[in-house]
Amino acid sequence: MNFAEQLKQIRKDRKLSQEDLAELLDVSRQAVSKWEQGAGYPEVEKLLLLSDKLNISLDSLMGNENIQEKRSENANVTGNIIITSPNENVIATCCKVCSSLKMKGGAGSPKYFLMGVSSGGNPASGEPTTLLGWYADNESISKEIREIQNALAKGIPDYELKYSSKVKRHWLSIKIVND
Repeated sequence: MNFAEQLKQIRKDRKLSQEDLAELLDVSRQAVSKWEQGAGYPEVEKLLLLSDKLNISLDSLMGNENIQEKRSENANVTGNIIITSPNENVIATCCKVCSSLKMKGGAGSPKYFLMGVSSGGNPASGEPTTLLGWYADNESISKEIREIQNALAKGIPDYELKYSSKVKRHWLSIKIVND
């Protein structure tokens, strides 16, 4: 199930109208409608608020539950790694990473985003997640995930994202910035 379908289903399960959800998030009903139609995505801050207000993990909300993680000899590697994201100005200690499903978007929009998952969450709210970066295509995000897994397998304590795209946010749209 993609984000749009997942959001609609969760909203209905919680017996909320689009208007009710819009009020919770301080957005318009039209914004919620747009998200549920797959015509756009909320800003990262709104995704975090959605996760909190609906009491659901970002993995579940995005409908991925680690779908993009490639099964390889390193897939079962455990441990923590400090990931630096220069484009998002984030440093996060992660025990694993996962990507979004492919997002719909106009020309120049990122197609995926990478989340870092930290240990220490509680069962009710899920694992704490941090947005690490935006990606133009599946090849870029897959290479990033493989390299993070390899760094973990080799016991390398930190990793800086190499393939993420710089983006510019405007209202509900996100566009890749070509330097």
